[in-house]
Amino acid sequence: MKKKLHGNISGLRNTQIKLIETLYNLTTPSEYICDQELVRLLVEMSHTIRRQIGLLIDRNGKVIYVIVGESHRVMIPVTTGYMAIPGKLKGLRLIHTHLKNEPLTRDDLTDLALLRLDYICAICITQEGKPGTVYSGHILPDEDAEPYQVLDPTTITRLDIDCLDHILALESELTRNNSLHKADSGKENAYLINATTADPKKDWSSMDELKELCKTSRINVIGTAIQRRKTIDPKFVVGKGKLSSLIIKAIQKYATLLVFDRELSPSQIRCITDFVEIKVIDRTQLILDIFAKQAKSREGKFQVELAQMEYLLPRLITKNTAMSRLTGGIGGRGPGETKLEINRRRVRENINRLKKEIKKIRKQRQQQKARRKRKNLPIISIVGYTNAGKSTLLNTLTQSKIIAANRLFATLDPSSRRLRFPRDTEVIITDTVGFIQNLPKELMEAFHATLDELSDADVILHVVDISNPRYQQQKESVENILKKLKIDNIPTLYVFNKSDRINPETFDNQWLLNQGFLVSALKKQSLTPLVEKLESIVKK
Repeated sequence: MKKKLHGNISGLRNTQIKLIETLYNLTTPSEYICDQELVRLLVEMSHTIRRQIGLLIDRNGKVIYVIVGESHRVMIPVTTGYMAIPGKLKGLRLIHTHLKNEPLTRDDLTDLALLRLDYICAICITQEGKPGTVYSGHILPDEDAEPYQVLDPTTITRLDIDCLDHILALESELTRNNSLHKADSGKENAYLINATTADPKKDWSSMDELKELCKTSRINVIGTAIQRRKTIDPKFVVGKGKLSSLIIKAIQKYATLLVFDRELSPSQIRCITDFVEIKVIDRTQLILDIFAKQAKSREGKFQVELAQMEYLLPRLITKNTAMSRLTGGIGGRGPGETKLEINRRRVRENINRLKKEIKKIRKQRQQQKARRKRKNLPIISIVGYTNAGKSTLLNTLTQSKIIAANRLFATLDPSSRRLRFPRDTEVIITDTVGFIQNLPKELMEAFHATLDELSDADVILHVVDISNPRYQQQKESVENILKKLKIDNIPTLYVFNKSDRINPETFDNQWLLNQGFLVSALKKQSLTPLVEKLESIVKK
């Protein structure tokens, strides 16, 4: 099958294109950087069209990609089937021309480090159109130094060195270093990135929270970076140059994942994933992933799947040209749907199906509410930031055994229990899903049926982890969500939990402590004032 040229072929004559395509038919000895005759042909063609030409050659010496560039650089295409996993190189070396006598450029070295090429080699062209000085470089395994080594200039007569042995030796050292950096089995290694136009302190607290989210999702964090900018880059968030340097750092530390501490727009996801070969996710995807793992009930699973589908729909993109092949069937009129259109249609169908299922569940909830109202039992709803201790509080108040763990979003499915006060008054007490700063709007919409329960509450217990350095920010985040749900008018009691981890006498905000109840949800005796207050409110 005829292989196509990659890059910029506009303005070239058909004869020139066909001649450059013949480079696919040539091979080089696997141990050489490149064969001299192949280099001479490459230089001759590049000199004729006055553009750089690049060859990506595999370890067997076969030309896999022929790239036509601009006068100053070549753009390496997506290399399907050649992915540089941590501890390995790409398995391809780049041999390309420079129209002037210049060493490896910053773009060359960035491509080498980002794509983990086996080798990079630039053949300079003399004024007479002959091969001139040769500049080359390769990856370095040492993560504390520059990620690459630039070799001394040479000539094409010195390209017959046994570079394959050198490549395999480098890869062996990379593999050994990677084994030292491996996290626990099943864990990803993540590098966390964000940009800010304001005070970085707030963003660092958000980054700390992102680390906790990663911990919950069994992701090992190997590095973080926040860049202060005048404006957020609409394509690469931190800018293309900064992103290049951060990715190189991440690769040197054997990262398998980039996590952005913000929601990436569809265009940003497209630009970043086209630019890097590491998996890329954003804060919203991470939260959705955690919810998907933690949801246990049928309702919870439906709600999370709906949120994932609504997040996915505008971000369905394709990097593979095969995705755009026409798929019209026999007897179908017109070209039919593209693969991308089929994927979008299926997602829409799933969204509609899930909405119908959740509608049924909401109807069942309405019936349950009606039965509760007939019994005239007051409802107390527990809300709070994730991991504030809501489930532990419910367990202690009602002697229940709901899952409570020291991680974010340990419980997603709402739980309701009866609570009998000392004077034989009964209430229903409900634990809701934990809130978080910048809770994804898809989750807010999907969990609307669950959060609707809050609107029927007679009293809201707002649990705050008073031992957390960000307690004030977390408290405000929950209050903002309650305002969005239009339930901030319901009587609210503040429960300042985990009092056993602070010294109340030296606490930095004594006024706040006086606005609520200081408790340790693990110690039943500390809840006595709270229970008495709840009973008095319910009786009124």
